[in-house]
Amino acid sequence: MKKAIGTFGLLAVLFATLSLATIADQKTMTWTGWISDDHCGAKGMSADHKACNATCIKNGSKYVFVNSADKKVLAIKNQDSVNGDKNVGQEVKLTGHVNDDGSLQVDSIANAKM
Repeated sequence: MKKAIGTFGLLAVLFATLSLATIADQKTMTWTGWISDDHCGAKGMSADHKACNATCIKNGSKYVFVNSADKKVLAIKNQDSVNGDKNVGQEVKLTGHVNDDGSLQVDSIANAKM
């Protein structure tokens, strides 16, 4: 019985260590790009897209981030981090990390021209 408890304790410590290592792998990074919606994707990389974006979001679309460097579209996990009035229609600097499912967890969004 003592051996089983000891083995279980060792496994718990090993699991906790692996969990912490996974969290540490999620490095915070900063990208430059545009906030768009999942309906328009990379086509939303312009100031003219702001009104269209508002309509799409109102009709159920979700915010996405389009990287200016490679035009890659990434879903934004925490939708409440986007301010449609301030963040859409201009190039932004987004700080956050990529989740295991490929979505972005946003820490902050700022105007890229600052």
